[in-house]
Amino acid sequence: MATEIIVPALGESVKEATVAKWLKNIGDSIAVDEPLVELETDKVTLEVNAKSAGVLKEIKVQTGGNVEVGAVLGFIAEGGAAAPKAEKAKAAPAKAEAPKAQQAAAKASNNDTFLSPAPRKIADDNGLDVSGLQGSGKDGRITKGDVLEALKAPAAAPAAKAPAQPSGPRAKADREERVKMTRLRQRIAERLKEAQNTAAMLTTFNEVDMSHIIALRNQYKDSFEKKHGIKLGFMSFFVKAAIQALKDFPAVNAEIDGTDIVYKNYYDIGVAVSTPTGLVVPVVRDADVKGFASIEKEIGDLGLRARDGKLGLDELSGGTFTITNGGVFGSLLSTPIINPPQSAILGMHATKERAVVVNGQVVARPMMYIALSYDHRIIDGKEAVSFLVRIKDAIEDPQRLLLDV
Repeated sequence: MATEIIVPALGESVKEATVAKWLKNIGDSIAVDEPLVELETDKVTLEVNAKSAGVLKEIKVQTGGNVEVGAVLGFIAEGGAAAPKAEKAKAAPAKAEAPKAQQAAAKASNNDTFLSPAPRKIADDNGLDVSGLQGSGKDGRITKGDVLEALKAPAAAPAAKAPAQPSGPRAKADREERVKMTRLRQRIAERLKEAQNTAAMLTTFNEVDMSHIIALRNQYKDSFEKKHGIKLGFMSFFVKAAIQALKDFPAVNAEIDGTDIVYKNYYDIGVAVSTPTGLVVPVVRDADVKGFASIEKEIGDLGLRARDGKLGLDELSGGTFTITNGGVFGSLLSTPIINPPQSAILGMHATKERAVVVNGQVVARPMMYIALSYDHRIIDGKEAVSFLVRIKDAIEDPQRLLLDV
């Protein structure tokens, strides 16, 4: 009896994944709940575990293949014995695929065979002729993104917006390395470009004197860490300051949905985290009802699991506002890009001592530039500037965070 290895539910709005790596070979013994294969979505990498013990009998989708929720990845022979080494080598996952010339001929004669169910349905529903499309997927397979791009293109030139193809022979190819973009990196590129194309995006700047918050942190950091088991950082102060400002300017916490504006009376704050595979934005849920210690612990936990690729899909979706800190890498000033469908993002930067004028005297103060990128379709310039000033006031006078003034 054989047990199917099925692609599990991938989370809200995620219907497709790429087989990143098989962790077992055909003929390997498998225990219950043992990881079998890694799937990469446009948000996270997740493992598919064995539902039963036995031997890996068949691999249906090779590394690099695209799969949809519910698809069969392979089969486990229950109670089977592990194959001898020689048999393993013979049965190791080899691509039983037609040569490239045959594949090209097959595609030319019938492009429909290069369509999986999701893009096929979209094409059929919109009356799209896929015969002229060039697929960006593995072996020229047409992806859902290819179909959606073709639908956006003018009717007279359906291939005008086809995904960019490799540029062909290059003069110094022997001194270059070509690596296919991961699904996560492709999705990051799509979302950032989507934000630029859709939102009327502007950025406003201000600067913050960090003297008081640094003094407060230095005064309490040891006792804070001793009591809560976590270091007191600056991010929790900015999260709290942002929430106060979001309450005062609700449009910054809203989003556009068609011709409606959706005002959100909850504060799920995304905190951008850099990982080896790209930038992700895990979300601190209901941050307005959490204390400094809870926020610091959650940010630390989310950041650690993000770098290890262990975040769940639900932890990366549904944020209402995002904070990104380029200062940890030394950035002095930048213009962050909105994380759609959100309407604004706050950028923190490096703290540097600069000469500033205070009460008529030139003094050295630790200063940080802060930036707010916002969608001008929903947020007016006055609101954006006032929002950033509200954050500046709260950080320069941290007592405001405790008194909510």
